[in-house]
Amino acid sequence: MKRRGVTLLLALAALLGIAAPALADGAQSGADIHVAQSLGDRELTVIIRRVAEVPGPVHVDVVTHAGTPPGELTLTLRAAGAPSSTAKVVLGATPGFHSGLLHVDRPGPWELAVDEATIPFVVPALVPSPWENATYGGFIAAGVLLLAALLLAVFGKVGLALVPTAGMVAAVAAGVTAALLAPSIPPVAAPGTQLDPTYDNVMNPYERTSIVEFSRPPVNMVPGMDGKDLVLSLTDGSSGRPVDDLLVHDSAFIHLVVVSPSGHLRHLHPVRTAPGEFRARLSDAEQGTHAVAAEIARRGGGVQLLRSSVEVSGTAAPRHDATAETAMEIRDAGRPSTITAKFGERDLQPWLGMLGHMIVVGPITGTAVNAPIWAHVHSMLPQTPGLPDRPDESVAAYGPDVPFTYSFPLPGRYLVWIQVERDYSVVTVPKVVDVPAGKVASK
Repeated sequence: MKRRGVTLLLALAALLGIAAPALADGAQSGADIHVAQSLGDRELTVIIRRVAEVPGPVHVDVVTHAGTPPGELTLTLRAAGAPSSTAKVVLGATPGFHSGLLHVDRPGPWELAVDEATIPFVVPALVPSPWENATYGGFIAAGVLLLAALLLAVFGKVGLALVPTAGMVAAVAAGVTAALLAPSIPPVAAPGTQLDPTYDNVMNPYERTSIVEFSRPPVNMVPGMDGKDLVLSLTDGSSGRPVDDLLVHDSAFIHLVVVSPSGHLRHLHPVRTAPGEFRARLSDAEQGTHAVAAEIARRGGGVQLLRSSVEVSGTAAPRHDATAETAMEIRDAGRPSTITAKFGERDLQPWLGMLGHMIVVGPITGTAVNAPIWAHVHSMLPQTPGLPDRPDESVAAYGPDVPFTYSFPLPGRYLVWIQVERDYSVVTVPKVVDVPAGKVASK
């Protein structure tokens, strides 16, 4: 009997030794944060590289584009309003990447100031998940109980050894169950995507909350001109308070589309200068009424499209955009149409995380201000399985064809602008599309 009990314990020990847990991931440190910024006369992409350890360094890349004036930027990291780290980044005349090194001393909400622009972001905490703790805890407890059972068996107390043996079996079962179920458990939302980030909820992302509805009221937008700068005032549709909870959506806080009276398009990314205040410069603007559309994503909610118009005083003549061969398969209204732009060489760069962008405005019966349909369509980058981040603007290996699929909801004439990046310059190709009426659309 004694020999049989010892044999059983040794078999369980061998099983415990080979039963390695299939570990679940805890709260992730996140990917790099890409934020497009129309800062004065500069078109920049600010990349906050993932923070590997806290305290530790924060690598920041500032990507300049063609036409960006050279000069110096001051990068400042702040937590709780107090500056903690500063770096100078010198921008050369050649577009490309320019790096700065900062430091963080704790997880939680931070703010990166790029001159007068500010970028809120979250430094996540590396916190193990509850099921990861259950996996490790189960196997550690099983190891301790196994040792106790072996000691009791060695000293001839086989009957008593069955008690820790039973506990060991239960601990192994708990650990194995947690390890097997962990991959099927949905991950928690990234810090700051549903709730306003605080040090406490960043340090404990798995804490249960009584909030079940995270969506927030619609946003009101009032545009105005301050010299050459277009200033957007964003307020909460319910409380009237400044909106200061925008998320980075497709590599920008705001995708601002401005269409001039002559039909010239600007795709800008206003910088945050105060809570609820964003601004972007309209250099060399035409005089007249400009149509304005801002695409945003608010914390806890989906994407919103805010539309308005603004009067601009300017003396610039209408601009001429680039050209590109396009293949169009335009179907009846309400059915998917395909537009493919052909750019000749396989040297396109990702812009705003995408291969290409297509802005759609129409049907046009007067000016873009009165068009009922505004849409922002993407041509996606190829999948990169196994890589934590998408390719950035340093990769010039895409194209030459850039396809888009969109269902024009109404018949009529639409203005379409296709945008890609090449040689750190955004190429804009305007097109006019006539959409026929279909049986469904004509009813």
